[in-house]
Amino acid sequence: MTEESEEFLARLAPDARAELADRGRRRRWPAGASLFLEGERSSTVVIVVSGRVKVFSLTEQGEEVLLAVRGPGALLGELSAVDGAPRGASVAALEPVEALVVTVPVFVEFLRAHADAAMVLLRLVTSRLRDADRKRVEFGAFDIPARVAGRLVELAERFGEPDGAGVRIAVALSQDELAGWVGASREAVAKALRVLRDRGLLTTGRRTMTVLDLDGLRRRARG
Repeated sequence: MTEESEEFLARLAPDARAELADRGRRRRWPAGASLFLEGERSSTVVIVVSGRVKVFSLTEQGEEVLLAVRGPGALLGELSAVDGAPRGASVAALEPVEALVVTVPVFVEFLRAHADAAMVLLRLVTSRLRDADRKRVEFGAFDIPARVAGRLVELAERFGEPDGAGVRIAVALSQDELAGWVGASREAVAKALRVLRDRGLLTTGRRTMTVLDLDGLRRRARG
């Protein structure tokens, strides 16, 4: 795993990690549950311990736009903690999730006491901004199969589980969620997946996929 793909908790020094754990409380959510909602006032940050979540926003028409998938170690709600503005996105559990919940004042105090942790947060926010910029470029420059391939590469690299056939993506995303992530219709995503299957790059099942040729999928993601 590269530094860019590591989540917040993994980047902290062991002593800072232990201190942050002591300052929070553990909480569990079942699959499908909301951790917090867009527009809410922020009183806590959440650090994922186990399980995976989706970060999303809703359009005025009520359509879900998937922004990111986060896993163990991910820090959620950090922007609202820093600037005091309402939550900029919603977060829901894709599977059973256990997380560390830390109040905003305690988290801010922790950052003030640990300059290295504050720098970790700054690098993390910068990395996410760069990633968002790359995705905006993709929307204008690449066709839908390339955008779908790019998101599948991301999932395979971050959450993939090697098996006998290739790399299994166990993140339970629906085609509607994948469509919201790449800015396309569900029908266009289904067609793109069919194209990628026909090329021998992956196989698909109900909310599961196995990447058969990761290098080939990377090449397709570049257009």
